[in-house]
Formats: sequence, structure tokens, C-alpha cells
Amino acid sequence: MFIMTRKRVAVIGAGVVGVSAAYYLSKDESIDLTIFDDGIGQGTSAAAGIISPWLSRRRNKKWYHMVKEGAAFYPDFLSDVMNGDTIPPSVYKQVGTLVFKTNDQYLDDLLDIGEKRRENAPEIGELKILPPEKVREKVPIYTKESPALWASGGARVDGKKLVELVLEEASKNGASLVKERVTLSQSEEGYVVHTSTGPLLFDSVVLAAAAWLPELLGPLDYEVDSRPQKGQLVEVKLAGYNTNDWPVIMPEGEEDIIPFENGHVIIGATHENEEGFNLDIDENRLKDMIVIAADKFSDTLKTASIESYRSGTRAYTSDFSPFFGPVPGHQQLFAASGLGSTGLTAGPLVGKCLAQLVMEETPDLPLADYPIEQYVKQTNEPPSF
Repeated sequence: MFIMTRKRVAVIGAGVVGVSAAYYLSKDESIDLTIFDDGIGQGTSAAAGIISPWLSRRRNKKWYHMVKEGAAFYPDFLSDVMNGDTIPPSVYKQVGTLVFKTNDQYLDDLLDIGEKRRENAPEIGELKILPPEKVREKVPIYTKESPALWASGGARVDGKKLVELVLEEASKNGASLVKERVTLSQSEEGYVVHTSTGPLLFDSVVLAAAAWLPELLGPLDYEVDSRPQKGQLVEVKLAGYNTNDWPVIMPEGEEDIIPFENGHVIIGATHENEEGFNLDIDENRLKDMIVIAADKFSDTLKTASIESYRSGTRAYTSDFSPFFGPVPGHQQLFAASGLGSTGLTAGPLVGKCLAQLVMEETPDLPLADYPIEQYVKQTNEPPSF
């Protein structure tokens, strides 16, 4: 009697990229899947995201294609994860985006950009410049007098709740989760993940460890252009306000304002390139961020109660471009990194692409546009097994 051997696959890293890859891999009954993550410093779990990439002035067209497709992918992705049930608004909700600029001409320029991009990205929705009184109709606490560009297709996402939701569904499909930090090596039989209880052998490995990718690939003699960026956020509570349907707010600077349900509002995040993997909270910096956000948008924020602080680690490359694909010299070792602050927008789609590569399918995003070989390079000849 013939017994089919299941393909042993490991996913190292359970941020948004890793859990998304794991979700799609877990749906394949021919795969025996294990996910590894120690839960320390993960950027996704600290993050609250704005899914509204269309109005960026960044000129990198390949980056824009990734985030545009990532934003369009979100509703289908979560509908799949929820098996057609309603997507929890505490995880993801389309609420629209308000973009502010200090120069009104910049708003006109962004409106022109958005209208051109909407031809290939109808999910942008309605676009128009709103006067201050119309901004107040959407966000009653607005106390300033500047206009804003409105894009109705913008959405908010809670990174921690997103990861928990997707990971739960992958587990229901049979994936195993090991909550510890691991290392990687290669043997004649495949790839070895070293855990506290001993080595585990896998046929294929997905490395979705963001800024920790150099640490994982170092023992295999690779240098990786991926480094940590610290991001800090602060959560405040606006007592007495129904914030459930308020849009996300993007002033100039780091002080994005992301309203969630029941008066909870996230402000941030910082982009700190010199802090390494330091996760210490700088309360003074975050309190200053509240003041700056209040000066730009609403004095009411100054009286809001502080509920919590968050700190996490993103990954970025020397040219701030993301990459993914098979690790050079390896057919069954796959990696992604460098998504930076757009990780929540592009992460689910990049995760799906990694799963497609494991399953020997053509990825939804073209590998040639995000060439891993520019960022992951061998320092010595690989061993011959």
C-alpha cells in the first residue's frame, strides 16, 4: 500500500508576512507545517496600520505596485480567512483616509496623483478635497482650519489582532506553533531548525523574520542588507466619543492618528534607525507626539487619557526597498524582508507569494521586481551535499 509522505515546511517568524504564508500553506493537506516565533519585538504586533498607499509621493514604481496590490488584496484575504463571515471591525475596517498638507497646493497635486492612479486602483474610492467644516463632519474633534484630501477607500488594521486571527485559522488547519527563538542550518537531508528540545528536519523553510533575517542566514554564510528600525506608538482614550467609524488621519510627519472602536485612538509611529533591537519605551517622546498631533489636528487629544505604549521592530534595507524570493543557491529556502512601515499593507500578499513559491506556483507579484539577490549575498561557496 502506497503512503504519501507529507512535505515538512517551517515558517520562521509569525508577523504579518509569516502568518499569511502559514495560512495559505496550512490549507494544503500535503504539507506538515510548523511555525516558529518567540514573540519578542515583532513589529506587526506593536503596529496599527493605515491601508491607504495610493497617495504617496514616493517614486519607486515597483514598491507602489506591491502596496497597491496589497491594499486591494486585503478584503479578499480576510474574507478567505473568515470563511465568508463578517470581518471583525476591531481587526480591519474600511473607514476612509484624511490626508493633510501644510501647503494647499500639495493637496491639489495629491488629488491629481490619486485621480490618475484610481484608473488602475478603483479601490481608492471617492477622492475630493474637504474644507474644515466637512472634515469636522467626519471627525467632530477637529479644531484646526486646514482642508484635507479625502479618500473613501482607506482602511485601518490592528496588527496584533490581525496576526492572532490569521494564526488561529492556520492552527485550525493543522499548523503547529512553537513559541521560541530558533536557529537554522543545512544538512544532506534538508534544513534543520534547532530548538530547545532538539533539531527538527524540514524539506522547505520560509524565513519571515524581518530584521532578524541576517541572524538566521549568517550561519549559512550570507550577508543580508536588512536592518532594524524601531517604531513606537501611543494609545489614548477619548472618553465620550463614538470613534467606530472615524477615518484614519495622516498629517505630515510621524503623527498618524488611527481611531479604533470605543474611543481608542493610536498615534504614531516613530521611525528610529539607530536604536537597533532596543524596545525600551520613551514616554517623553510619545507624550510629545501626542502634543504634536494635537497641534496639527485637535486640541482634544491633549486631554485624552493614555492607555498604553507600544514598541516594535521593523526591517528596512539600505535603499528602503522590499525583497522576497528563494535564497540564492537554495531551491527550498525562501525569505522576505525590508517592508518597513508598509509591512501591514503589503504583508498578507507577500506572505501569500512565499507560500506560492513553496507550493511551486507562480507568485502573484513578479520576483524580478523585488530581487532578493541584491540584498542576500553569499560570503562563501555553499557546501555540496
